[in-house]
Amino acid sequence: MEHSLSCYRCGSIYTERTRQRCDCGEPLWFDTPVNSDLLSLSASIDSIWTYQDLLPVAQPRSGIAASVGATPLHRLAALDSIGPAIYLKNEGLHPTGSFKDRGSAVGVTAAVEHGVSAIGTVSHGNMAMSTAACVAGTELDCYVFVPDDIPPKRLYNIGQFGPTIVRVSGSYGALYEKSLELEQTHDITFVNSDSPLRTAGQKTTGLEIAHEFVQNKALPDAPDAIVLPVSSGGHASATWKGLRELAEAGLIETVPRLYFVQAAACAPIARAYTNGASTATALSPDDVGETIAYSIANADPPSGTRALTAARETGGSVLAVTDKDIHAARNQLARRGGISVESACATTLAATEQLVEIGELNTTDHVVLVGTGSGFKEQRTGDIATVEASVEALETVLKH
Repeated sequence: MEHSLSCYRCGSIYTERTRQRCDCGEPLWFDTPVNSDLLSLSASIDSIWTYQDLLPVAQPRSGIAASVGATPLHRLAALDSIGPAIYLKNEGLHPTGSFKDRGSAVGVTAAVEHGVSAIGTVSHGNMAMSTAACVAGTELDCYVFVPDDIPPKRLYNIGQFGPTIVRVSGSYGALYEKSLELEQTHDITFVNSDSPLRTAGQKTTGLEIAHEFVQNKALPDAPDAIVLPVSSGGHASATWKGLRELAEAGLIETVPRLYFVQAAACAPIARAYTNGASTATALSPDDVGETIAYSIANADPPSGTRALTAARETGGSVLAVTDKDIHAARNQLARRGGISVESACATTLAATEQLVEIGELNTTDHVVLVGTGSGFKEQRTGDIATVEASVEALETVLKH
C-alpha cells in the first residue's frame, strides 16, 4: 500500500517513496489517516500488524518481521512507594531484545516489497542487530555502519546475523548524513533511527500502550504520562505520532503527557528544553562525556527538534539524569520489579523520581515507562553479594 509523506512542522506533502527529509530540514513521516472504522481497540494485539491499516506495507508471510510487537505491559506495584502507579512496557522481549524490531520489521518488509537489493542502517548496536536479524532469510544484502569505538560485545551481537559491518571513524552525526547521500546514488534503502519507514513501525509502541489501557476497564483509556528514553528522537516522536492518530480518530480522549529523558553526559534535547530553545542543536565535543547509557548518547539527534516539540505539545518535558541515578534505577527495576533493562531504559525510572520530586507526577497518575531494551545484552559490573556454605550448613543461612 502507498501513503504520502508529510512534515510535522511546515505541513509539506511528498509522494516520493524514498524521501526522508523535508526541504525545511525536518524529518518526514507517513500520513496514515485514522478513523474508528479502520481500527478497533477492542481486538487483541497479535503483533504490530494488528495496526495493518496504519502501516505503509503489508504483513510479511515469514521471518521475525511477521510477528514483532505485542510486548507485555507490566504493572510494577512494588515501585508504588515512589508515588504514581508505575507500568513498564517491556520492549526487551522482542526477538532481538529491543524496540528496534518494530521499525526494522516495517523497513525490511518495504525493501523486499519494492525490490531493492540492499538495506542499511547507522547504529550503535541495537538497531544494527535488529535490522540484520529481520533481513535474515531474505534476498537482501545488509550493511550496518557503526562508530569505530563500539564495544566488541556489540559487534559479536550484530555479526551473528551475517551483515556486512562497517566501522566508521569520525562524527556519528556526519555518518548519518552520509548515509542519506549514499541512498541517492546506490540501490540501497537506509532505515536509520528516524527514517519514515522506521518511525512507522515504532509508532506502534504508543498504539499498543493506549490499546492495553483501553482493554483494561479498571484503567483510564490512556496513561496520564509516558516516560521514554530519547537518543535520535525517532522513537520519541513516533510514539507521539501514534498517540495523535488515536486521539484524532476519537479512540482515546487525550494524548498522554510525554516525558523524554537523556543521560546528563550527553543531553542536547534536554538542554534545548531547559534553555527554552525552539530547536535541538548538536553538542560540541567539549560538552559530551562518557555515560553507561551508551545507546542513547547521541550528541547530534536528527529528530531532536521533533521530539522537543512532542514533549512541549503534550505538556511533558525533557530531562537529564546522572549515571549514578541510572545505575540505582536499573538496580531497582531488577530487584523490585524483576526486570533486567539496559542502562538507557533505566533512565525512565530515574526521571520519574525527578518528576515526583518537582510535583510533575503524583499518586493519582498512571505512568508508563518504556523499557526499550533488555539488560541481558549488557555486561554488568559491580559487587554481587554471595554467602558461602557447605551442604550440611545450608539450614543456618536460611532466613525462614
